[in-house]
Formats: sequence, C-alpha cells, structure tokens
Amino acid sequence: MSGIITRRAVLTTGALGAGALLSGCDKFQNGAATRPILFAGEQINYGLARALTNRDSLAKEYRPDQMSPLFRVNGTANPNTPTYNAMVAEKFANWRLKVGGLVNRPLDISHQQLLAMPARTQITRHDCVEGWSAIGKWHGPMLGTILKAADVRTTARYVVFTCADLYSGHNYYESIDLIDAFHPQTILAWAMNDAILSVAHGAPIRLRVERQLGYKNAKYVMQIDAVDSLSKIGKGKGGYWEDAIDYDWYAGI
Repeated sequence: MSGIITRRAVLTTGALGAGALLSGCDKFQNGAATRPILFAGEQINYGLARALTNRDSLAKEYRPDQMSPLFRVNGTANPNTPTYNAMVAEKFANWRLKVGGLVNRPLDISHQQLLAMPARTQITRHDCVEGWSAIGKWHGPMLGTILKAADVRTTARYVVFTCADLYSGHNYYESIDLIDAFHPQTILAWAMNDAILSVAHGAPIRLRVERQLGYKNAKYVMQIDAVDSLSKIGKGKGGYWEDAIDYDWYAGI
C-alpha cells in the first residue's frame, strides 16, 4: 500500500518530486487541445472512486490532544460587504439559510433554528491545495438532515452552495454530489474548536465535507440548491476555483 500515490497526497505534498511532477505538466495542461483529455480523465477518476470505494467510509477522526495549535485561514478572511457586515453586527440574528432548487419543501432556516438542530461533532484534518494541513474540531447539523427535511427530488444530482464572499464581483459558489451531501461527516459547521465559528473561518456556517480537499469546504454559506446539472452554475464546472483556474471538481481521496 505504501507505493500507492493518492490524489490527496499529490495535491497536498510539499515534496520536491511532486512539485516537479506538477510543474512539468503545466505546459501540457494549458494546451487547449489537451484540456478535454484532462477533464475526461477527471471524470474517469471520479467514476472509479465512486465504484471502488465505500460510499459510507469515514475520513479519519482524531483525539482532542491531536488538534493543531494553529488552524490557518483559507480563502476569504472576511467578505467585508455592507450586507455581511450588517449581519455580523447583529450577530446573525436576521440571517437565513435558504434551501431550494429541486426540493418539494423549500426551507428558510434562521441561525437560532440551525443551532437548535441535532448536531455532530468531529475532529478531522483539513488538507489545503496550498500545501498545508491542520486538525480541528467541527460541530453542526448534518447536511443530509437538512436535505431530508427539504425533501430533495429524485431528479436532483448535485447540491450547490452560494456564499456571502465575493470574487470578481460574484458570490463564491461550490458544489458536491448527493453521495457526499448525505455522507454522515458532511455537516454545516457553526462551531469550531468549541467556540462559535469566527468570521475568518466562515461564520455563520461553513460546509465541512471531510473526504474532500479544503477548497470544497465552502465558507459563509447563504443558500443551498439541489440541481440536476452543473451546466448552468458559473462556467459549468461546478465551483468558482474549478471555473477560474481548473481545480478538479471532484477533490476526494
């Protein structure tokens, strides 16, 4: 097993060999003719991962004494828009989580309602594509519980998250499939390391999908939509970074 290189290991390692491997691929990756080949390979990887791995397998969980003394901030540290700043000032008293799209019961959930829901606590490792990892404790309701309450239609295939932070004037967005959405470790975290989630780490809630790399863990979630296709989301690749710089849509191990 030690000879197997996982996608997560390649993306997160700081080793020179991996860096040389990736840098050596840059010219190939940027060629217009080769992009469809790479995207086809990504779909093959996704299909194989889904076929060969247990859908219910859990990401490793850690002991409290293994938690990192410092958990770096990834992505936006503060949306800093008038709307978001107003929500922070009132401690999210009027924040609402909208759940819609292909659902039979659209939801409009307040912060207090979310905090009162049955919740899961998990200590897991966050692996960032920038090459760092940290172990932290997360607490919040399972996304699957909320999707079941909304009664997701059978035609839905993906769940799309729209967030409060802006990139190039547009709200950040990300997506996962229903397998990850209903995974028991996929939660909407409102607490981190036994404290209410901070602005820098995504308040009032952030997605934690523990079997995926860090950029899939969207912060500042404002809206969740069930959809049957990603073709109309951004440029059609399923997420901001996927559209902007060709990150893989499927970032699972």
